[in-house]
Amino acid sequence: MPRTTPADAAIAQLSRTQRRLATTRQLRATGLAASTAHARCAPSGPWQRPLPGVVLIQTGAPDVRQRLLAAVLYADTETAALSGTEAVLTGEAALALYGVRDAGTDRADVLVAARRGLRDRAYVHLRRTSRWPPTLLVDGIPCVRPVRAASDCAAHEPSPERIRAILATTVQRCSCHPEDLRAELHASHALRNPAVRTALDELRAGIRSIAEGRARTTLHAAGLPDALWNPALFTSTGTFLARPDAYWPFAGVALEVDSEEYHLGVADYRTTLRRRLLLESHGIDVTSAAPALIRDHPEELVAAIRTKLHLAKSRPDRPNIIIRPYL
Repeated sequence: MPRTTPADAAIAQLSRTQRRLATTRQLRATGLAASTAHARCAPSGPWQRPLPGVVLIQTGAPDVRQRLLAAVLYADTETAALSGTEAVLTGEAALALYGVRDAGTDRADVLVAARRGLRDRAYVHLRRTSRWPPTLLVDGIPCVRPVRAASDCAAHEPSPERIRAILATTVQRCSCHPEDLRAELHASHALRNPAVRTALDELRAGIRSIAEGRARTTLHAAGLPDALWNPALFTSTGTFLARPDAYWPFAGVALEVDSEEYHLGVADYRTTLRRRLLLESHGIDVTSAAPALIRDHPEELVAAIRTKLHLAKSRPDRPNIIIRPYL
């Protein structure tokens, strides 16, 4: 039988609650001798040290969530238990935990107090702040709210396209209101970046994807009238019809940006067709475009919408529907 110590029960509890991770301070609090911890973290031992002051209580490589929790523990080695008051995950890695598509986890941005003297290590990048945020536990990892994570990401992201994609997907996936996001972007001074201001203007106009943003920019540059983006359309009796990506009320023309990514099954395809038929059955002229077409052949989108808007002038009646702009 392997020899155990009185501290092993407490260590096992730490392992269960912290994804098989612990700080050296936490291990000392269990009564484990420093020499024993050192021996267990030796190359031939059962433990390893992914970051200074952090111990992984297993032999195998850490998974994504273990790496992210280890990053927070590295910056929170002074507290006995995870509290979210000394270190908290933010940026893309936090957004990935919230389910934001295309948010990366290779790098862990961790907020710490401005006074802390820690340094970046490996994949851990420390972000010092004097504006400590509310925190949430996501899969056992202290994280900032999605709007703060998106704001911190945008404040350091050089690519305008990435800024647009991250902010749009955060609002859509996490049900964040654009005005809440605006408040965070203002507080972090990220609005000094023109690309951030542009992306926020799109969100406040109702844009909810990078493809919709490209379409709006393309149509505006061509001098076409502004559309309502993602408005809710109802019948005259108040029955919900659909929420097209764009709608020109004066012409009864709608644009649907159909991404192949979301049409992986028969059910999704049928839902899209049914929504289109429902709109057309109420007199709305629908144009469909794939994101790749908007990106690679914007002139074709412009020509199609311009023609539809022109032909609408000869229609005797406009669709009898109720419109509620995206709020």
